[in-house]
Amino acid sequence: MGIEEKLPAGVLLTSVEKLVNWSRKSSVWGATFGLACCAIEMMAAGGPHYDMGRWGMEVFRASPRQADLMIVAGRVSQKMAPVLRQIYDQMAEPRWVLSMGVCASSGGMFNNYAIVQGVDHVVPVDMYLPGCRPGRRC
Repeated sequence: MGIEEKLPAGVLLTSVEKLVNWSRKSSVWGATFGLACCAIEMMAAGGPHYDMGRWGMEVFRASPRQADLMIVAGRVSQKMAPVLRQIYDQMAEPRWVLSMGVCASSGGMFNNYAIVQGVDHVVPVDMYLPGCRPGRRC
């Protein structure tokens, strides 16, 4: 007779590691790194109209140590690149980076010495969300 047969109905056995991994899979906490005007779009994405909560992403954390996902929105200047890298390094593993908008992904129309031509030159990017919102000219 196995242990499963001795337990009363409705009792679930698992390890702490499996329970923690299950909860982390269903809830991604974002560290926001909004730069310039694209930060407004990122904040709007967390609102009720776009409802990032459907994917468990509505909680934005101010501390990188509590975040799984860094959302980079806006143009990254050479001056802000080391700060972005420092926040990324402070995040716990596993961590992901979402590049939101054309300015974060490729520098946008700002092709000059002061703007990093893509956040992937500073941190590894897992997902690109290209373009600006409809009706907006960068």
